[in-house]
Amino acid sequence: MVQCSMHKSKAIELLGGNTTAAAKAIGISYQAVNQWPDDLPPRIADRVDAAVARSSLQGKATQSLVQAPLSMKCYLQHSQIPQK
Repeated sequence: MVQCSMHKSKAIELLGGNTTAAAKAIGISYQAVNQWPDDLPPRIADRVDAAVARSSLQGKATQSLVQAPLSMKCYLQHSQIPQK
């Protein structure tokens, strides 16, 4: 079974390791990052995935980025869209 939630600590790690870097990566304030719940809702996890993908395309990828698109996998797994 695939775990379909992204944890706040993992998101911050993927986005630079601290709340300031995470906030800058997705264009929000560090106060907003501090208010994130421990289990991120899909809308925030999607923003994290997008920021990680942008970073990867700019050549700033790290080993931990391999696990980043988890929320997209979960969306596809649980969506009502017929799979071909």
